[in-house]
Amino acid sequence: MGAVQVKKIRVLHLPTTVGGNPQGLSLHLNKIGIESETWTIWQNYIGYPADKVICGSSENRVRCEIKRIFALRYIYYSDVVFFNFGQTLFQQLPQTQYEDKRFTARLLFSLYRQYASLMQNVELYLLKKNRKILLIQYQGDDARQGDYLLKHFPINTATQVETGYYSRESDALKREQIQRITKMCFKTYALNPDLLHVLPIGSEFLPYSHISLEDWSPYYTQMASRPLRIGHAPSHRGFKGTKLILASLEELKREGFEFELVLVEGRSNSEAKECYKTVDVLVDQLFAGWYGGLAVEAMALGKPVVVYIRKADLKFIPPKMAAELPVIHATPDSIGSALRKILEMPRSELLDIARRSRAYVERWHDPITIAERIKKDIEKAISAR
Repeated sequence: MGAVQVKKIRVLHLPTTVGGNPQGLSLHLNKIGIESETWTIWQNYIGYPADKVICGSSENRVRCEIKRIFALRYIYYSDVVFFNFGQTLFQQLPQTQYEDKRFTARLLFSLYRQYASLMQNVELYLLKKNRKILLIQYQGDDARQGDYLLKHFPINTATQVETGYYSRESDALKREQIQRITKMCFKTYALNPDLLHVLPIGSEFLPYSHISLEDWSPYYTQMASRPLRIGHAPSHRGFKGTKLILASLEELKREGFEFELVLVEGRSNSEAKECYKTVDVLVDQLFAGWYGGLAVEAMALGKPVVVYIRKADLKFIPPKMAAELPVIHATPDSIGSALRKILEMPRSELLDIARRSRAYVERWHDPITIAERIKKDIEKAISAR
């Protein structure tokens, strides 16, 4: 008799490329024997590669929705569905997201919301009927709620964003969607520890795993005989605290400090990477309470990172991970003094932080280790089913 063929587990990640984490995780699941693909509804300027882009950037809404309906075939394509950015294929939108004052436009958007709700009902019903194993990862503002942030954290992103970014309706919708989707999922993960304050009990912290360490080799530039190069890459200037960072740097320049600012905005990930290689230090974000995927990229390249870390959130991560954090801590009030300290710091000390930053990423953001963890969770889910 011939050898028994063992069927490979097929995993599908959808519906976004936000942060590149679905794509990075999928790549490394493939490397350890899990057949994995990523689909996204739209591609954005950052350009994390997906196996399938459902809607082209130039296609109209009607054509795109028809393609999205046909994309429901994903349910029959895979054994495991790994949702990302807290969404299913059919996203629910708050009415306040659409501010057009014309009656016809508001009516059409209201009808679209009803259609999206109906289609999500169909999607979730088919997933349940076909007994698919579901996982989901939350990545940031897919779970963050303005009312919770303002009530519980003195330093938070809700104080920095434009009116309507968080709203009573969007907060309520996030809570409803979290409850509705996670109860169907075998595992719920959070890429940022603060999200675990608002996710169901039993949800787990999952470190970023969007980069291959071999593709992000360190560039230790800290000992170069030139003014220090300070990098900053705001995806949202208010969210990142860019105004405070730039004001602090201007003040330090007036005091006579010499440095070079490298501001990275509107670049694809590959273009931005070339900029990050040239900096000596990267300033990440001052209000979220944790570092982003950008900081992981910078640390992998051997760049010390300046960021605000909220101590109340550290209970959600491994104690050893918290103890080994190599970042230079700064609050909105202390960013000026943190930057001054960096400019006055011996370059050898900065290089030591750079080396510890690379080692930290190798230990805690190793994508193979994280993919192995997901593989074990999938195997547990299959056994439980």
